[in-house]
Amino acid sequence: MSLQQIISEKVKVAVKELYDADLESIELQATRKEFEGDVTVVVFPMLRVIKGNPVQIGEAIGTYLVENVSEILGFNVVKGFLNLVISDSYYLNFFNTIKNNAKYGFVVPSDQNNSVMVEYSSPNTNKPLHLGHIRNILLGFSVAKIIKASGKKVYKTQIINDRGIHICKSMLAWKKYGNGETPASTGLKGDKLVGNYYVKFDQIYKKEVAELISKGKTEEEAKKEAPFLIEAQEMLRKWESGDAEVVKLWETMNGWVYNGFEETYKVIGVDFDSYYYESNTYLLGKDNIEEGLNNGVFFKKEDGSVWCDLTDEGLDEKLVLRSDGTAVYMTQDIGTAIQRSKDMPDVGGMIYTVGNEQDYHFKVLFLILKKLGYEWATNLHHLSYGMVDLPSGKMKSREGTVVDADDLINEMAKTASEISEDLGKLDGYTEKEKSAVYNMIGLGALKYYILKVDPKKRILFNPEESVDFQGNTGPFIQYTYARIQAIMRKASFSLDTLVTDIVLHQKEKELIKQLELYPEIIQNAANELSPAILANYTYDLVKSYNSFFQNVSIFGADSKTEKIFRVQLSGMVGNTIKSAFGLLGIQVPERM
Repeated sequence: MSLQQIISEKVKVAVKELYDADLESIELQATRKEFEGDVTVVVFPMLRVIKGNPVQIGEAIGTYLVENVSEILGFNVVKGFLNLVISDSYYLNFFNTIKNNAKYGFVVPSDQNNSVMVEYSSPNTNKPLHLGHIRNILLGFSVAKIIKASGKKVYKTQIINDRGIHICKSMLAWKKYGNGETPASTGLKGDKLVGNYYVKFDQIYKKEVAELISKGKTEEEAKKEAPFLIEAQEMLRKWESGDAEVVKLWETMNGWVYNGFEETYKVIGVDFDSYYYESNTYLLGKDNIEEGLNNGVFFKKEDGSVWCDLTDEGLDEKLVLRSDGTAVYMTQDIGTAIQRSKDMPDVGGMIYTVGNEQDYHFKVLFLILKKLGYEWATNLHHLSYGMVDLPSGKMKSREGTVVDADDLINEMAKTASEISEDLGKLDGYTEKEKSAVYNMIGLGALKYYILKVDPKKRILFNPEESVDFQGNTGPFIQYTYARIQAIMRKASFSLDTLVTDIVLHQKEKELIKQLELYPEIIQNAANELSPAILANYTYDLVKSYNSFFQNVSIFGADSKTEKIFRVQLSGMVGNTIKSAFGLLGIQVPERM
């Protein structure tokens, strides 16, 4: 039982004995720094069931707790706040239970039949991954790791949008203007090569549209009648009918893209347990629509189209099958969700990492799946996130003005190297060692800058600001971790001693309180699907450690026992930083 649970239970007992009243819950908070104490009991909410002066009530409860709870040494009351002083022995005993626990804060999965599937990335195969994908990938991957740490089995997946007019545009442009070039012959990553032909298509298409307009066509007519678009549409029809030549080209160019994506995923440090392809799933869902029609979940209009009436839920009527019997995206998503539940029968919930422009789509999808009677549909979540902007403005794929993920990662390492060189951070390193650390700092800076922000908020990404070695940044936290490792290397004495009888410095106590929060932080981050909670906790822990480091001498301690304890405490803080950053997908350097 945690200290907070002990205090809550004892306060309830005190109120029952002193006032013959029952309290459902107790409000606790950390004691404000200007007052003596560690934990504060808020008395004001008790006035709903206890009549009297809050200060007097606080005094009576405080006296009871000192007499009946060994961990509580003393108290003071400020207005309606009962501040409790916790004994050093409690904090030392707690610390000794966690200091050698490499998995501190993590929960071992107990219910293997309640797994969670997390979908993220899910790119189109006509262009490389870009900055927008990076936020999606980092969020989804981190949330999957956090949920696993919170005690659930997790499947990481993505659905690759490998069919449709977008890839046919790249295919057609390559067929006409590619002269047979390949990733091997050009030295380009496959996703970049295919992306170049998507841009090429758009350039030619725009010229044709302008030419048609100059000949008297309206803009709308010109956009529909441009020969290059008509050819791309014909290519899509051939693909759907299984034309051997088109399918072979589609397989070849998508293969280039998949290889390119995998290279980028490897650099970012993310992976997947399974892949779904829209070319395999786009026909799913039609059987489910038929089943829903029979059950009265859907209804058919006069033109033969099938709809779901969601007006009772404050939404509108949603099309799920066109009058010609063809599917819409909603049909596919219904079918894919059901297929996933069949593929992984132990999945009790799914999380979709998709931008906030799809908020309404997922609200509708989840409602329809509930209406179809799937129990797991109550555990579907849309991990909705805001866009990422750069100081230069919005990104556009068709015009080739997107911030390419690979280029951005390389730029981050370059920025890290320039700033590190100016600060002399890596003096004495070999060039190879420097390169590895620059990549770690640059990627860490990028990941932390994005993950420290609440997913729902839009981000203005500033690369140079993210690589600052001061403030709430990845490099600042990485540097603190490296400093702790230097302390651990400097310690020339055994750290196996069990320290139980020292007087704690206030800064030491504050650090242990921060460490005590870690398991709860993991659970909160998992429940809220927010790596930001974990990122900002890590920053608070690092701030607390740096304050300790500046105010308390580690190797100049008065006794060897204190010296050992302070190194042990430093080591546990380092382990927690590494653990928390691991859940964010960020590496930490042993030296820096």
